[in-house]
Amino acid sequence: MSLYLGKVHYWLFNKILWFEGLENEIIILAKNEGLDIEKLGKDINDKYGEQTPKLPLEEMIDTSNIHGWLQEKISSAEGRMAAWTTTVIKNNSEVTSKMENIYTEQGIKAAKEVKEKGIEIETAVDIFNSINDYILDGMPCDRVNEVVTSEENIVEWNRRICVHEDIWNKEQGNVEYFYKLRSLWIKAFVHEINSNFEYIEREDGVKVITKK
Repeated sequence: MSLYLGKVHYWLFNKILWFEGLENEIIILAKNEGLDIEKLGKDINDKYGEQTPKLPLEEMIDTSNIHGWLQEKISSAEGRMAAWTTTVIKNNSEVTSKMENIYTEQGIKAAKEVKEKGIEIETAVDIFNSINDYILDGMPCDRVNEVVTSEENIVEWNRRICVHEDIWNKEQGNVEYFYKLRSLWIKAFVHEINSNFEYIEREDGVKVITKK
């Protein structure tokens, strides 16, 4: 069955698993905030589907519809994350600092994971590519990000479309806050992976990884 799968499918699958790991951190936060995570979890899972079973991809995926299966898993993961995040914030608006710490710590964790694999990350391009091994932004065919500069010491890109807004609107959440959390993740990742570089978001919306 694995013969039907290519590297891009495993790449996407690993991104989904990482995002679900981040979701678990938000669920722990919800529990610590006194929310009934059993009831909430059932309601959210009924709405969006459960997390991916801890099985090899080739044992789960519908090989007659690989693209559709992965798309469904991405939508499911994003829906649950929006639901958990919005619920926790509505319960206590002052919890945002804890949530932001989670994203920062997870950015550091991801960068350490890359370094532990012995992968050399020496250029802005290396960093950008490594970030995209983790960040979940729809399917590759969505072409969410448009790179405008790609050089050794700097990468600049625009967000061409937003694939998250509808999901967050469905939960009456704020997609801009989701992007703030993601920015904290990226900033922490870049600093940890190679402190000679930094991540900046310009006022015109351009995202930048640049050498200091």
